[in-house]
Formats: sequence, C-alpha cells, structure tokens
Amino acid sequence: MTESATISSTQRRQAIDKVTWIGVLVNILQTLSKLIGGVMTQSQALVADGIHSLSDLITDGMVLFASKHAHAEADEEHPYGHGRYETLATVALGILLMIVATGIAIDAFDRLLSDQPIAIPGPVAIAIAVFSILSNEAMFRYALNTARRVKSSMLEANAWHSRSDALSSIVVLIGLAGTMIGLPLLDAIAAILVALMIAHMGWKVSHSSVQELVDSALDSDTVESIRQHIDSLDDVKHLHMLRTRKMGDQALVDVHIQVSSKLSVSEGHRISEAVEHTLRDNFDEINDVTVHVDAEDDEETDHTEPMPILRNELIPLLKQQWRDIPQTHQISNITLHYIDGRIEVDLFLPLSVIKSLDEAKELQNAIRHASEQVHNVRRVKVYFH
Repeated sequence: MTESATISSTQRRQAIDKVTWIGVLVNILQTLSKLIGGVMTQSQALVADGIHSLSDLITDGMVLFASKHAHAEADEEHPYGHGRYETLATVALGILLMIVATGIAIDAFDRLLSDQPIAIPGPVAIAIAVFSILSNEAMFRYALNTARRVKSSMLEANAWHSRSDALSSIVVLIGLAGTMIGLPLLDAIAAILVALMIAHMGWKVSHSSVQELVDSALDSDTVESIRQHIDSLDDVKHLHMLRTRKMGDQALVDVHIQVSSKLSVSEGHRISEAVEHTLRDNFDEINDVTVHVDAEDDEETDHTEPMPILRNELIPLLKQQWRDIPQTHQISNITLHYIDGRIEVDLFLPLSVIKSLDEAKELQNAIRHASEQVHNVRRVKVYFH
C-alpha cells in the first residue's frame, strides 16, 4: 500500500486546494508582469505568454470548483460519487488551452504578415521571462509531486500546464533575445511556437479525460495485475468478463468469478468478499468492486436457448411425478443446481424411510426415473440422513 491509500477524501481535497491557491498567486503575478511588460516593451511573444498565464487563472478556478464538487459524498442521484466533475473539469481545461492557442497563433501570423516595424524589447522583458521560467518550473514540481501523492489526474494535468508555461517562457526568452540581436521576426515566431505547445498540451489533457468519460478500461498492465490477484485465490476456479473503468482518481471493477457448483450461497458470497478485499488492499485507486458469482463460465453459455424454470415452478412438477412414491412425502430439503442450461437435483430424505440398502437403491432409481420426466432435469441424487 502506498501513502495515498491513507489519505482521506477531505485531506485529498485540502491538498489539491492548497496547491491550486498557491498557483493562483503565482499566475496573478505572472499575468500582470507579462501583460504590462509585454505592452511596455511591445513584445508580442510576452503578451501571448501573459494571455497563457491569464488562462491559467481560469483553469485554477475550474480546478477549485471541480475539487469542491468531486469530493462530495455519493447520493441518490450520484450513487457512484461525483468523481466525474474532476474529469469534466480536465476536459474543459484542455479545450480552453486549445482555444487560447488558436487565438495566439492567429494574432502572431497577422504580425508576421504585417508591414509594421517590430519593436525591440529591452532587459525588462528578459527579466520577466526568466522569472516566469523559474516560478513555473517550481510550481510544476510542487504540483506534480502532490498530484501523484493524492492520485489526482486533474491536478497532474494542471501541473503539466505549469510545465508548458515554463517551456513557452523559454521559447519567449529565445524570441526576445533574437529580436534584441537584430532578428525581430523571432518574437512572432516564438509566439506561434508557444501556441503550438499550448495546443498540444490541451489536446493531450482533454483526450485522456474524454477516454475516461466514455468508460475506457484501465491500462493493460493494471488489468493483467488485477486478473493475477483474483486468480491467486484458491476458491476461484476461473474468472471472466473482467471490466474496469476510471472515475476521477478512482477505479471501478466488475468481474465474474466461477466457483464450485456445490458451494452454498453464503460461501459463494464469502469468496466474492475475498476478491473485493484483495483488490482494495492491493490497488489504491480501486474503490468499487462488483463480483458476480457463477457456477459455470456464462461467457460460453448459449443464451439463445430458453432458461430452465425456477424453483416455484419446478417443485410442483417434480412432486406431481413423485405422487406414487410415498417416501417422497417426507422430503426434508431439495437443492437445485443450474448447470449448462440443465437442472441437477439433490434430494434429502430421512434414513427412517428405508430398511435396507437394496430398498434404498430401488427408491433412488424410482425417484430418478420419475424426476427425469420433467423437462431440463438431467440428474437426481438422493441422500439419506
């Protein structure tokens, strides 16, 4: 178990909010310095980077909103919880990034095609770009470490957003330096490169979260590890129809396990609990496990054939067949096994109804022959106790 397994929902939200509020303060400083400095030095790349930082403030607000709602307790309308708020916020964050990138790129291309002279930025613009690089890189490392500790894909996406800010500021710095040494078009080219980087990050963030919204499975390595942990339980004969999906920082698992057809309902349920506890104990992200207990591999069952009748219809039919066998009036219990579309019957009679072994065999044969006249009954065993 990792450290994240001991973090409560409240602690997780507090950690996300703390990182995000620090990011808000950093982005306010960056936005003001870049926009003011960009206008003063007439650096298009610095203004573009300032708009990028302004978009960060919006995404920080989205993160705070999603963090509040995603950690709300499950209710009647949301029985699986509210984790998808976090996923939706991540998708919106990615889309916003791509919109911002498009605007920056269009403006930069207009600048490249314009005949107006491009101003030469001064040392102030260089200092602002350096400040942006250092603060964004520090913010990236802090946010990424927290995101991985609390397993928040939304916070990790926001952390990589900070890393993209740092990289874009490096590009801006190169553009500024190029403009100062006599290559004025580098400023607009740098703005276009910044836009491409922002768009790439937006696509990457939104695409992964959209996959979560359409219930894509966990990665293949994790699914295989889940399979191995279930297979390791002695009472599980086989597993099939293993399905997984994500919901925010959590994962949901649905699996069918095959157990012996001779087990009681309570023992089958106990084995399903063992499967659930095994997965919860070994995978921090798994918080919901649904286990279907099967007596056979229902993936291979022919579902086009009509289902055998249930107990309330079957028992009267059997008793009708047993009407001429007086010993069956003392039946103490009937256990039914539904296997391969057929019914197997275990019949329990008191030992007092027979006087000899030969009489027991005759009675068994009579009951068996009468029972197998009922459709779908393929085997009958009689037990004396």
